[in-house]
Amino acid sequence: MNLFKRLPLLLLTIAWAGISCTSSPENITPIREAAIIPQPGSVMEATGTFTLNRHTKLVVANEEPGTTGVVDYFMEYFSAATGINFPVAASPGSNTIVFELIADMGAEEYFLEIDEDQIRIFASQPAGLFYGIQTLRQLLPAEIEKGNSSSREWLLPMGKIRDKPEYPYRGMMLDVARHFFPVDDVKHVIDLLAKYKMNRLHLHLSDDQGWRIEIKSWPLLTTIGGSTEVGGGEGGFYTQEDYKEIVNYAESRFITIVPEIDMPGHTNSALASYGELNPGITVPEEGAVHVDREALGLSEPDPNATPLYTGIEVGFSTLDTEKDITYQFIDDVIREIAAITPGEYFHIGGDESHVIALEDYIPFIERAQETVAKYGKKSLGWDEIAHATLLPTTVAQYWAEAENAIMAIEQGAQVLISPAVKAYLDMQYDSTTHLGLHWAAYIELDDAYNWEPTELEEGIQKEDIFGVEAPLWTETITTRDEIEFMIFPRLPAIAEIAWTPNNLRSWDSFSSRIKEHGKRWEAMGVNYYQSPTVEW
Repeated sequence: MNLFKRLPLLLLTIAWAGISCTSSPENITPIREAAIIPQPGSVMEATGTFTLNRHTKLVVANEEPGTTGVVDYFMEYFSAATGINFPVAASPGSNTIVFELIADMGAEEYFLEIDEDQIRIFASQPAGLFYGIQTLRQLLPAEIEKGNSSSREWLLPMGKIRDKPEYPYRGMMLDVARHFFPVDDVKHVIDLLAKYKMNRLHLHLSDDQGWRIEIKSWPLLTTIGGSTEVGGGEGGFYTQEDYKEIVNYAESRFITIVPEIDMPGHTNSALASYGELNPGITVPEEGAVHVDREALGLSEPDPNATPLYTGIEVGFSTLDTEKDITYQFIDDVIREIAAITPGEYFHIGGDESHVIALEDYIPFIERAQETVAKYGKKSLGWDEIAHATLLPTTVAQYWAEAENAIMAIEQGAQVLISPAVKAYLDMQYDSTTHLGLHWAAYIELDDAYNWEPTELEEGIQKEDIFGVEAPLWTETITTRDEIEFMIFPRLPAIAEIAWTPNNLRSWDSFSSRIKEHGKRWEAMGVNYYQSPTVEW
């Protein structure tokens, strides 16, 4: 249905803008006061409730590719959470939830209407329907997150929500190289991101301490490079089938996987696997681990290979940028990963290459970009890549140096905003926090929330910003429980910055809403930090 045909409804919505709810059933929070994160763009109240019960039916007004998956997700989550098996009806009627694709809306925009008889979610794309479902989920009480409910009736406040994101890229980075996390843990992170309308998961798949993705043409990368981690654990890696499973699961939650292979630095796991890539670097003695190639069934010694590394120092490693074999290596790696990555971006790293001269770094980065483009992808890289000539489609990730980000912008590139002093989820909350580091800052919840991407630097304007990403480096993070502790409650703060316009955000509102999400995390069994900035 074209939005124009709903003009009377929209005029009524506008007319309701100044009307407040006069009454509601006991214990049901009016829709304008609901603890929705990210804060929606427009919320209109009405009086009354919709009753979700065993008679509620689902209607897909116009089935198109993608809508079936959205409805399947709704049934999977809401049936388990409410104890209701939702039948599908052919047409809208009383006590129905209607999913409808219409024209004239943004790609991720949605319009949610709740009245006494129906819940209707409108969008132009299935992603918008999915985000409408996440808002609907947050309108239900926290106990629904426990699942396996014995209740058979749930009340939802009546009203209307019109909502769309501020930025097209809203993401988190998970470092699986410093410590390895199995597929199920990554899926769990994907579910948590989806709840807050995030749409990218950047996987940091290689670093000095571990290589985490199977490359069939270079098998020792995982045999040797994937065999350990920070502190000397057993490490691990994803087979290409594992990786495809993660990609497909993320797609079902409208999240795109962005793979990163860091280069030319942060590459000791590759150098320990294949000595021909090594220009002769020295690994820090503390953390160096001898590779027993014979125990791995490898009869040939490799005198040029480095030891494995289990420490946390940075900047000491580099690929040999003068050898042809190095460029064959990056071609093979990018080719194999690009072939199983539907998303348009491939992250080439580029940070902290301290032992390589700039005149060698620049041509390497330019050649890496060309290789990414050769295999049909666009390059992302940490802000240092702006020293090179960037392709028009390359995005620089601003994490440390504003002048690098501005150099990228001056070349016509966009920037992904990830300031370490605000958005790094691995920073300690305060000096008493037992997990994390603090080389960039201590980042309490209010610090993670109270900043605006367009106000960081004078030379970075709204039109220059591709999106916002919150990285979680894992030097000190070893378990799913610890991941949760570091990302909650800060991840929802970053999600709101990425989704909600600045003029609609306020700390007072967010701190009031986030405490209600603490109840949801408890119901879900999710570990979180009870920040003293919030009255939980």
